[in-house]
Amino acid sequence: MIVLSGIAWVQTDNWWGPLHPVKFNTPKGWPAPVYDFSANPLTKEGIALGKQLFYDGILSKDGMVSCGTCHQSFGGFATYDHSLSHGIENRFSTRNAPGIVNMAWQKNFMWDGGILHLDLQPLAPITAENEMGETLDSVLHKLNTHADYRKKFQQAFGVKKITTLELGKAISQFVLILVSNNSKYDRVMRGDDKFILPEQLGYEMFQQKCITCHPPPFFTDFSFRNAGLAEDEVLQDKGRMRITGKTADSLHFKVPSLRNVALSFPYGHDGRWATLRNVFEHYRSKQTRPLGTDSLLKNGIPLSNYEIGQLTAFLYTLTDSTLITNPAFLPEELNRLQKQERDIHQNKRD
Repeated sequence: MIVLSGIAWVQTDNWWGPLHPVKFNTPKGWPAPVYDFSANPLTKEGIALGKQLFYDGILSKDGMVSCGTCHQSFGGFATYDHSLSHGIENRFSTRNAPGIVNMAWQKNFMWDGGILHLDLQPLAPITAENEMGETLDSVLHKLNTHADYRKKFQQAFGVKKITTLELGKAISQFVLILVSNNSKYDRVMRGDDKFILPEQLGYEMFQQKCITCHPPPFFTDFSFRNAGLAEDEVLQDKGRMRITGKTADSLHFKVPSLRNVALSFPYGHDGRWATLRNVFEHYRSKQTRPLGTDSLLKNGIPLSNYEIGQLTAFLYTLTDSTLITNPAFLPEELNRLQKQERDIHQNKRD
């Protein structure tokens, strides 16, 4: 949740204008964010610029892939319906892009935790050959020779020359406002709604079987764990071990948030599970349990079909429909199409 608060001013050699600060409001009962907003204060101008960049293919080599290509709003800002995210020239990446909500509370990023600051995170996919396939020099050249972007970076950050510093800050400003805290679960916790019986039973089962790794309000403990996975013979993704070099971290991946999990299939770092049922079956009976499997999972998770049904009902309450329908978060092209559709229906009624 964000609110506008006050007006500031920024001056450059040839431009002077107002900035409109935006206050980041932490949801009631949530811990304080770990992101340092003092180093990148939110403004209406910065957020708008970040959103434009997020959905613009200008950051990719062929102009066809944007941040929003893999972090799809209708999938909870995760990759939807594809096991591996797609890059330029229809290349496949090696992982399934996770949802990017509630980023203000994360200290590290990517499935292996290889990025330690949100402002730096976009640089990895921008320069990955199988994702956006660009160079930073080329991206900055395109932005610095683009009249609209030059003007907007001046407005938001007071700079005449755009660097990776301002690029990262701008995208972060948009990503930071993607706060998911208005699911049915949240409304129930606030006393504004009630679970139906399957959801209530599923919630109680969740507290018994899942909450250690997926505690609220984020439904992740942000840790890296080996979930008893077999290594994919083609991808050969060692997970956290790629970053630390420690064999003890082999096949350790970040515990994903379960917020909007009903929208973000397929599941897992490589999208190996098509459905929630597949995930439950893995933990119930299909773990390979290699050396290093998390101690909490060494015996799997006992689950009956009945329990799986009730747990699924609860997980659906973590869907935040306001997040995925908020025009402030959606690409402008989609907003225009939706407006046209509403206008057509309105004209038919009239």
